[in-house]
Amino acid sequence: MTSGTVHIVGTGLAGLSAAVKLAGSGREVVVHELARHAGGRCRSYFEPALGLSIDNGNHLLLSGNYAALALLKTIGSQDKLAGPKEAEFTFADLVSGESWTLRPNNGPIPWWIFSKSRRAAGTRARDYLALRKLLRSNPKRTIEEVINCEGMAYDRVLYPVLLAALNTEPPHASASLARAILKETLARGGRACRPLVAAEGLGAAFIDPALAYLERKGAKVHFHHQLRGIDLAFERARSLDFSEDVVTLGAKDTVILAVPAAVATLLLPNLSTPTEFHAIVNAHFKVAPPQGLPRVVGVVNGIVEWLFAFPERLSVTISCADRFIEADRDALAEEIWRDVVVLTGIEGPMPPFQIVKERRATFAATPEQNARRPRAATRWRNLFLAGDWTATGLPATIEGAVRSGNEAARLVLRGLR
Repeated sequence: MTSGTVHIVGTGLAGLSAAVKLAGSGREVVVHELARHAGGRCRSYFEPALGLSIDNGNHLLLSGNYAALALLKTIGSQDKLAGPKEAEFTFADLVSGESWTLRPNNGPIPWWIFSKSRRAAGTRARDYLALRKLLRSNPKRTIEEVINCEGMAYDRVLYPVLLAALNTEPPHASASLARAILKETLARGGRACRPLVAAEGLGAAFIDPALAYLERKGAKVHFHHQLRGIDLAFERARSLDFSEDVVTLGAKDTVILAVPAAVATLLLPNLSTPTEFHAIVNAHFKVAPPQGLPRVVGVVNGIVEWLFAFPERLSVTISCADRFIEADRDALAEEIWRDVVVLTGIEGPMPPFQIVKERRATFAATPEQNARRPRAATRWRNLFLAGDWTATGLPATIEGAVRSGNEAARLVLRGLR
């Protein structure tokens, strides 16, 4: 005997994490996906131009991302992440030619800032006091209203880290979102900051194992199934319109809407969601990384911001990349490749490449846009929201997406109890 059906719309990490939480809970779980594949913005695919499987975006996890790591443990793929045994981040400055490795100590007392060999080159211990100010910041303030956005520690540590996490120029970004990132990572010490990468791709780490787990648990996944409308009345969702069929919801049935913000606003009247977004550009080059190149390199004063080394390719990420959305792909690849050559010392012509542009990759992490994020519960008693754009307390990250799915599942189970 079941306790009703949970319909989850969307197979990004938010939808999949909700489905994994609910599978085996006593409710039938049915997942609906518009596309022919799962994963949303966190997926792998075969790229004919390279003859390789690549990710649509490069993602860096940290050992403090407890929700994402718990998901991987549940679906049995925690071994798909690779990274150093200790927290260490290699950086290179393309203007000065300097390089350094940031190595926070394991414990929460940050004695690493007093060690020249552990902190960023050219910085002093007192330069890191800005971190304390951000940890006490007001939700309505921007980062530049809390700290002075200049100096070596800002340029070589805070700026690259916050730009990657927030996908918004840090001076204009939400100080409270910056605080959330720092509180769960640097403020907890190196044990929470160890960098982890899906060495075989996001599909192998997250998506394929999640789908296999759901299949084992008896959940149903329907691809190419577009939700076109929801009948809403008497504080409930009463039916789901998939064009070719309409699913009537019973008294015990619930819905988790794990779709992009723009889609949610079309389906739900008067829903407050972020309205401003920023792009991310990723470049993939079919070339073996030189021996000894770190798996991840942060870049200062270059067009490249992060360089990822995979067995058969080098991949680059550029955050808040609106300025490159209309750029010619060949010219952009040449410009990026020049930075890669400086970072790696690779000689010869530019190898085969692919540029992946995500125009609306994440919501703009400003105080105003952060305030527009809705909570998981809605005014319809059997309908809940999930997605990295909802009010997770984090910026739009893998960790935020997973937590949003967990929260929606928690609310469903609370109603069940």
